[in-house]
Amino acid sequence: MKKIILSAITLLGIAFSAQSQEISKHALGLRLGDNNGFGGEISYQLGLSQKNRLEFDLGWRDDRHVDAIKGVALYQWVWNIEGGFNWYAGVGGGIATWDYDYDGPGDFDKSGTYVFAAGDIGIEYRFKEFPLTLSLDARPEIGSGYYDDDNFGFDVGLGARFRF
Repeated sequence: MKKIILSAITLLGIAFSAQSQEISKHALGLRLGDNNGFGGEISYQLGLSQKNRLEFDLGWRDDRHVDAIKGVALYQWVWNIEGGFNWYAGVGGGIATWDYDYDGPGDFDKSGTYVFAAGDIGIEYRFKEFPLTLSLDARPEIGSGYYDDDNFGFDVGLGARFRF
């Protein structure tokens, strides 16, 4: 019985690893997210192999009193779920600059720069009929020097990228 179970697990493993997935050499688009303010990022993905890629994002965040510009670089592993659906996970980091301006009682104005480490996990769908990929991901970030002394951020984003 143990041999049958072991054989079944082995066959499933081979079947999942044999599924073809296509990571495009290049993908460019937008990622809209929310982490201490809504913002957008220009997002570029560079395919390294059929299972790995780099992602570079440059964007801004806009909150009631805070504006920030942020750059992120991530290394991602990609796995095919079925058909055009993939899930991915990655690690990386970034740098950001922020400006906090409060025009109320006590007039508070401060700015700074911070660095952070980031993780990334998400799901994407690749359309076969045209070169568009839609994604939804979560990016926890931990760093130092942020304006509210909370060194942890949880960024959730929706992306649309054209493959070429």
